[in-house]
Amino acid sequence: MTEKKPIPLEFEKPLELLAQQIDALEKQIGEHPELENDIDRLKEQYEQLRRSLYSNLSASDHLAIARHAQRPYTRDYFDRWDPNWVELHGDRKGMDDAAMVTGLVHMGDFKVIAVGTQKGRSLRDKQQCNFGMPQPEGYRKALRLFKHAEKFGLPVVTLIDTPGAYPGMAAEEHNQAEAIAVNLFELAGLKVPVIAIVTGEGGSGGALAVGVANRIMMLEHSVYSVISPEGCASILWRSADKDKDAARAMKITAREILELGVIDEVIAEPLGGAHHDYDVAAANLKKAIIKQLEKLMAMSGDAVRADRQKKFREIGAFHEATA
Repeated sequence: MTEKKPIPLEFEKPLELLAQQIDALEKQIGEHPELENDIDRLKEQYEQLRRSLYSNLSASDHLAIARHAQRPYTRDYFDRWDPNWVELHGDRKGMDDAAMVTGLVHMGDFKVIAVGTQKGRSLRDKQQCNFGMPQPEGYRKALRLFKHAEKFGLPVVTLIDTPGAYPGMAAEEHNQAEAIAVNLFELAGLKVPVIAIVTGEGGSGGALAVGVANRIMMLEHSVYSVISPEGCASILWRSADKDKDAARAMKITAREILELGVIDEVIAEPLGGAHHDYDVAAANLKKAIIKQLEKLMAMSGDAVRADRQKKFREIGAFHEATA
């Protein structure tokens, strides 16, 4: 479970009001036992509203959950999969970007090279992790680990939760675009299985730089897009206030992207989102990864590479209608 009670989002306010009413009545039940029936009735209403609410979410609601401040991040998953995982630091060129976490992780019978973006919790952590936006050095650190995986025949698992690559001047001076392009090229050619999971925000090329995989999966409330809804709204409508319209039009939710054929599976989250129960979210994710690894590790290196390249060639396929 999360260490703290989840902070309610805007669309969850009706649930919060019901919960407050239930808490208030439970405090009085010692002196007024007749309130028990009222409490039971409110609890039933709460569960009905909860299930109804989360089964009818809009794209912007999914986005709000994906960005929740208490959502589990890469280190939370690694710690639950393997308490003794070994972190590997640095790009071997003088930098160690905290926004990109890499290491050796045991998952069931498999030892994997695990790579993931990290947003940070406290203000200090967020600043160190650059709010989950890797610098070129972060992508070069990931690239070093991809090559390490190829050398030792280890599968790669990547977790994606980033608004995108850092767009600042320093990143451009250090060849951000080149770092991302090299990762795309090298990932496409690996002969070891690669599995990518969008756990929160999958933003633009910054996400794709660690997302060229044989199997791409998304957590139920995660989002994947070429640009943020706010950025899209600013371009198309000249107003960030149209972000909800943009989110709906862009088809950023896991179910929509599955229907488009871009990803292979949607992984269930605890009711209300992964931030309600870290352990369940981590267990669901681990089970889905191991299932895919069992299939991919049975393939030859050449077959694994051909499978990945075929997958990306088929994304965006179209049919020309005859007159």
